[in-house]
Amino acid sequence: MNAPLPTPRLILGSTSRYRRELLERLRLPFSSDSPRVDETPLRGEASAAMAERLALAKAHEVSRRHPDAVVIGADQVADLAGVPLGKPGNHERAVAQLRSMSGQTVVFQTAVAVLRPARGFERVVRVPVTVRFRELSEAEIAAYLYAEEPYDCAGSAKSEGLGIALLEAIESDDPTALIGLPLIATTRLLREAGIEPLRSLV
Repeated sequence: MNAPLPTPRLILGSTSRYRRELLERLRLPFSSDSPRVDETPLRGEASAAMAERLALAKAHEVSRRHPDAVVIGADQVADLAGVPLGKPGNHERAVAQLRSMSGQTVVFQTAVAVLRPARGFERVVRVPVTVRFRELSEAEIAAYLYAEEPYDCAGSAKSEGLGIALLEAIESDDPTALIGLPLIATTRLLREAGIEPLRSLV
């Protein structure tokens, strides 16, 4: 009987602690590597297309350094009436983002790409999440931002934390997509690439 093929190394092409914490839920050994990718939007690029392009670009950039591994890349772009919203980076831009989203519906376009060059495997999947924000007062915006400082999050809010108090509703097929890595889609792609998260537990 032939011995089972060894499981390839798994690398998360991201240094985001949010994505790292999500991937840890699958109990798979993995390492992280920072993708060196320019995240500037292309002229006229839709948010959905931007998320897919950047997720794939991140996976490819890391995969070039680790061609024997399975690499995950991910990206998220918040879309407000066709306008992409990225990470605010500072308090002032976060205030402006939350003001613009107050009482509005925002679609968070989250894309995940999985590459396994040794098998010629390359897939990217996008999982949109529709979020309805409450009408927010200036005092609520300020209080939230000073409490949680979500300046590294697209859309200036952490739904897994206090940011949930800013919302009316979340509609999605995958509750982890809004945090930055859609685990249902990720596990499906990993299985297709030859990594079965449950195999070591059976």
